[in-house]
Formats: sequence, C-alpha cells, structure tokens
Amino acid sequence: MTYHPKSDFMRVMMTRGYLADCTDYQALDEALAKGVVPGYIGFDATAKSLHVGSLIQIMMLRWLQKCGGKPIVLMGGGTTKVGDPSFRADERPLLTNAQIDDNIAGIKRAFSPYVSFGDGPNDAVMVNNAEWLDDLNYLGFLRDIGKHFSVNRMLSFESVKSRLDREQSLSFLEFNYMILQAYDFLELNRRYGCLVQMGGSDQWGNIVNGVDLTRRVIDHEVYGLTSPLLTTSDGKKMGKSQSGAVWLNADMYAPYEFWQFWRNTTDADVGKFLKLYTELPLEECERLGALQGSAINDAKIILANEVTTLLHGAEAAAAAEATAREVFEKGGVGDDLPTLNVTPAEVAEGLGIVQLFVRAGLAATGKDAKRLIQDGGARMNDEVVTDAGLRIGAGMLAEPLKLTAGKKRHALVVLD
Repeated sequence: MTYHPKSDFMRVMMTRGYLADCTDYQALDEALAKGVVPGYIGFDATAKSLHVGSLIQIMMLRWLQKCGGKPIVLMGGGTTKVGDPSFRADERPLLTNAQIDDNIAGIKRAFSPYVSFGDGPNDAVMVNNAEWLDDLNYLGFLRDIGKHFSVNRMLSFESVKSRLDREQSLSFLEFNYMILQAYDFLELNRRYGCLVQMGGSDQWGNIVNGVDLTRRVIDHEVYGLTSPLLTTSDGKKMGKSQSGAVWLNADMYAPYEFWQFWRNTTDADVGKFLKLYTELPLEECERLGALQGSAINDAKIILANEVTTLLHGAEAAAAAEATAREVFEKGGVGDDLPTLNVTPAEVAEGLGIVQLFVRAGLAATGKDAKRLIQDGGARMNDEVVTDAGLRIGAGMLAEPLKLTAGKKRHALVVLD
C-alpha cells in the first residue's frame, strides 16, 4: 500500500500498524483532514471486563480523539442478547438483562483512562444499542431493513461460511447479528453523524454491511476500517496468559500481573507492541525493538511501564516495577504481588497445593497445576514443589507464603 495520508489519524493508523483494511482510504482520509470525524467501535457485554485483546480497538479510539476526531464507544446492550457468531465454533451462552447491565457497568471502567468523555465536539460519548434495538417493531424492521440483505451474500461471508463448512449449527438468532450490527451503523450516522466504524479484521463483513445499508437507506457515505487480528510471535491469541484472560479491570487482574504480562513479551514482539500499545515516538519504538541480548529486557520494562501507566496510572506501574526488582533481583517477596487471602477455617484440615496454585491465578486448572509441579516449574518460598498431594496447614502460613510458577509469575498466600 503506497497511499500517503493527509490526516494525522490515517497516518498513525498506517505507520504504527493498526490498519488491515479500509473501504475507501482516500475518501475517509479527506474527511478526516477536513474536520471532526465521529467514529465508533462496538463492544458486546459478554464479561464484566474487556481483556487485552480489545486494547488495540481502545487505542484506535484514543488516537482518533488525539487526532481531532470524536470517539463513540458503543455498548452492545442489545446485540449481546443475540451473540456475535463471527468465527466461533458454537453459540454464545445467552445472558439475562441483569447480567448484561452488570457487565456493561464493569466494562465502562476500562475507557476513562484512554478517552475523555464530555459534551464538546471532540469529546467521547458512550451509547448503548439497546436504546434502539430493544423496542424495534419486528415486521417494520423486516420490511424496512431486512429487504436490503441478500441471504446468498450473507452466507458468503467468511465468518458464517467457516461455521457452515465445519457443519456446525448456526442458529437463526445468530444469523440476525450482522443485520443488527449494520443497523447500529445506520442509527449512529443518523444520531451522531458517525462516519467510520472500526474493528478487528474478523468484523470486516459486518462493517461492510453497515456501510452498504447506510448508503441504501439514507444515501450517506460512511466508511469501514479494520485492524489486524493480533497474535503473538509464537502464534498465541493476544489477550491470554498462562493463567487465563488478561483483564483490564484491576479487580479481575492485578496491576502487577498486568505489568508482568507485558514484561514477559517475547523479544520479537517488543517493537510491534510498543507501536500499538504505547504513544512513544515511532523512531524510539523501532530503536527499542531492535535491541539484542539482555538489552531487550530494558525495552520490555519500558513497554510494561508505558502500557500499565496508560491503564492503571504511573504509581501502579512504578510499584509493579519495584516489586519485580525486589522479587527477581533480590529474591525477596515484594509488596505488590497478587495476594490470595485464606481463612483459618479453610486451612484447618490443610489446603491442597494444587488448589492454591489455581486460586492464586498461577494455573488455569488443577490439571495445569499438576503438570506445572510434575515439570518442576512450581515453587513454594523459592523451593521446588515435588509433591502434588502436599497440603498447607496454618503453621506454614505464619508468614506470607510465596508461590511461583515458572520463573516470572508469583503470588502470596496470606492467612486472614
């Protein structure tokens, strides 16, 4: 792609690695160069927090605002009731209205560190698509909106096709999702003048539907822009750690663990992650990413500090780095390690070491914890654990007990 952008936003998207595809590079770029462009990304409320896999999209909204655009954060209070089938092997579990509202309340907390909300032309707004989806008249919707969708074309989209090719069931409920997402774009254009929908490249088909629908129904030109679906250099899906999802909310994933996730980035990913997840100048990202040997570890600490500062603040980042130095360089316990509190009643008959590793977040399942012990990767107070049947009594918890998985993941067990 040799297009040379005129707008700051498109230049950032292209040079920092955010851009996978766009419905019309030049027209969107010209609109961005002329004035305030409202753009949106939708987030379905399937959990109480977003995880690191959503951070590229959040950063795109942040850059849109920094470059003079207006971010629209769309909460999927309506679409979550249907469930996005894109590239999934099975149907999402259906949530109640109360669960969805609870999840939205949790998700909202992740955005305020990244974008500024308010009433100004450049301020971000958060809206919920339940506002227009909950009370749709079904027959009217079919007549006015459904007529613009070809089932043949819908079946050709890769997100649907891959499910059908594997002969996995796709319910009629899920099949409606792409129509509802397209309708969201139309509504946001009507209500907020929204000109661009952004999302991961797995959303390309859904985004194109919204662009087409908005043109057909109200004859407005709107645009779609996607980011690459990110995997780490070792092929793992971004957003997952050995102990499960890397949540953005501090009460679900401690700031120290979050910092440590970025500190553990593989060498080959450092430069790319600095460009995507920090605001350091491009030249600095490239310089740091090119470091070799032990020097790359300094770049990883900078990455961890920058990303953690954006989400949790500079104090949390500094505390996490201090704890890491205490634990790794001096062999100490550290003040900021994730802590599992247990009660005297729980330890009266002894707590199994396998259970403790799972509860402390150092292993996803008991099976994983047993494998960790079997492979010699589990330590208790820096001593290798060899017995998966070991039980921890109150006497062993007179002082905080330090658990370690591998070389870099630690937690404390404290008796209340």
